[in-house]
Amino acid sequence: MSIPAVVAHGGAGPGPERTENVEMAVKNAAKILESGGSAIEAAVSACIILENDPVFNAGTGGVFRTDGSVLLDASIQTCDGSIGFVIAIKNTPNPIEVAAALLNEDINGLTGEGARVWADERGFINSKVQGGLPSEGIGDTVGVIARDKNGLFACATSTGGCSYRPPGRVGDVPLPGSGFWTQTGLSVAATGNGEEITKKLLSYRVLEKIRISKCTLSEGMAWGLEKFIDDSISVGLIALGDEGKGVGVSNTDMPWSAWLGDI
Repeated sequence: MSIPAVVAHGGAGPGPERTENVEMAVKNAAKILESGGSAIEAAVSACIILENDPVFNAGTGGVFRTDGSVLLDASIQTCDGSIGFVIAIKNTPNPIEVAAALLNEDINGLTGEGARVWADERGFINSKVQGGLPSEGIGDTVGVIARDKNGLFACATSTGGCSYRPPGRVGDVPLPGSGFWTQTGLSVAATGNGEEITKKLLSYRVLEKIRISKCTLSEGMAWGLEKFIDDSISVGLIALGDEGKGVGVSNTDMPWSAWLGDI
């Protein structure tokens, strides 16, 4: 039996004024976990709250690409080996729901028009996303990691990409090992400059550092930022282990919040 826990972030770059928004999502996940819900349910539900909040560059608040489109990425991974992700899906206020629906499918990921067609066939809402304000390069991805009473971990991430990028651009969020990685007893998620995170395979390398060296979550994330990321590039990380509370570390402002249940 594990103690339920959840940790979430609202992106690398946004100021602390968004912490309250992240806390609302964490409280929602906590209620689900306290009532016996699964880590998947908790992570997806919290991620949906963040996608529905227009201050974040995810779902409803996804920023415009250079052609005026709003294209969304999302991913979810569990510690038992399941994974689902969507890339550049349009007209989808909550892309994390579509990603989660892939967890039990023979395919792991879908992209573009094919992702939207697949979502239509399964009744997911097809509605134009109004889009948020340009993020000026701020990497305000959203991410949630949950651990349930059975020891299952789930990591959910979502983003609208970056402003002033072409419609085909792919960042770190839907790429395993880059924007997220989850194994038994440990999960890490990244946010910030997607290109740098992807080139460094940041989430996987930080997770392996923590796992192999037995350092603390904070030490492992600080190591990853110092070793792989230039201080001029905004990047943040959250992590959750098999016991204790989740942690967030960033080289810039990053609203984040964590909750730990009772024994």
